Amino acid sequence: MIQAAVSSYKSPLHEMTQSTPTCLWNDSASVQELSYSIEHGAVGATCNPVIVLGVLKKEINTWKRRIQTLIEEWPTATEDDIAWQLVREVSVQAAALLKPVFDNQHGKNGRLSIQTDPRLFRNSEALVKQAIEFNRLAPNMIVKIPVTQAGIPAIEEATYHGVSINATVCFTVPQCISVAEAVERGLKRREREGKEIATMGPVCTIMVGRLDDWLKVLVEKTNLTIDPGHLEWAGVAVFKKTYQLFRKRGYRLRLLSAAFRNHMHWSEFIGGDVVISPPHSWQVRLNASDIEVRPRIDDPVPTRMVEELSRKIPDFGRSYSENGLAPSEFDSFGPTLRTLRQFITACHDLDGLVRDFLVPNPD
Repeated sequence: MIQAAVSSYKSPLHEMTQSTPTCLWNDSASVQELSYSIEHGAVGATCNPVIVLGVLKKEINTWKRRIQTLIEEWPTATEDDIAWQLVREVSVQAAALLKPVFDNQHGKNGRLSIQTDPRLFRNSEALVKQAIEFNRLAPNMIVKIPVTQAGIPAIEEATYHGVSINATVCFTVPQCISVAEAVERGLKRREREGKEIATMGPVCTIMVGRLDDWLKVLVEKTNLTIDPGHLEWAGVAVFKKTYQLFRKRGYRLRLLSAAFRNHMHWSEFIGGDVVISPPHSWQVRLNASDIEVRPRIDDPVPTRMVEELSRKIPDFGRSYSENGLAPSEFDSFGPTLRTLRQFITACHDLDGLVRDFLVPNPD
C-alpha cells in the first residue's frame, strides 16, 4: 500500500505536464539538474555562457581534463575560442538527454536551447551565421537570438534557413509581436519554396522577472509610491496579454516564461500552450509547494493593477502597449541593457575561467 501511494505521486510540475498543454523546460544544461527536471516531466532545456560558467564551476573536476585537452589540441586558439567550444560541448551533451523526447514529439519539444554570442547583438549577419552553425551541432537544437533591432531580421533569416529560434532578451508586447511577425515571414518564405517546416519548434521568451526587476529599479530611482504587490504582476500582465494576441492572430510559435522571481511566473501561466522554464532551484521549490495545479492562463490580471502600473510607470505602459516600443528602441530599453550587460559579462567570466588553464598563475 505504501509503495503504491509513493509510486502514484506526481509532483506539481509533473502534474502540470500531464494534465495541461503547458510544457516544462529546464533553465540549465547541467546533466544532474536536467535529469531531475526530466524526471518531473521536462521536455527541453537551456544553455548559455552564464549556465556553462555555472556548470564548469560546479563540475570542474569533470571538465578540467577536457579544457586541458582543448588547449593541447588547439595550439593557436584564444581563451574565447575554447570557451565557446565548451558552450557547444555542454549543449550537445544536454541535447543528447533530450533526443528521445525530440523524436517522440516530432520537433515541437525535446530541444536544447543554445545562445548566440550576446556581443553580436548589433550584427544581423553574424547572428544568422552563428545560428546556422549552432543548429548543426545536434538535430534537436533551438537557437537563441536576442530581440534587438539587429536581432529581428536575424530571426527571420535564421527561420528561413530552417533554424528553430528561441527569441531571448525579450520583455515586452511589442518585442514579441516583432518576433512573431519575423518568424511568420521566415516560415512563409520556406513554404513558398516547398521547404519543410512541420518539425520546426520556434519559441519567444518573455523574461517576466527581469521586467519586474527594472520597474522596481525605476520606482526606487523616482521615489514613487506604488502598491508593492502590483509590481509583482507586471511581467505576468505582459505575458498574458501577449498570449491572447498570439492565439488570436494564429502565430506559429509558443511563448516561454523565464527569469523566475515568484511562483506566479509559473502558476499564472498553467493551462496555456506555453513553455515554463524555471531554474533548478525553483523547480525544487515549486515541487515542494502546495500550490494548486489548475489552469490560470485565461484569468485576467486585475484591471486596477494594470491601470496603476500604466499611470505611474511609463516603461510599463511601453511594455504593455502593442506599439509601446519601436524596433529602433529595443536596444536602449532598460531591461535589454541590463540583460545584455550580464550576458556579456558572463562571456568574459567564462573566458577568465579558461584563462586560468591557458595561462596559469605562477605565484
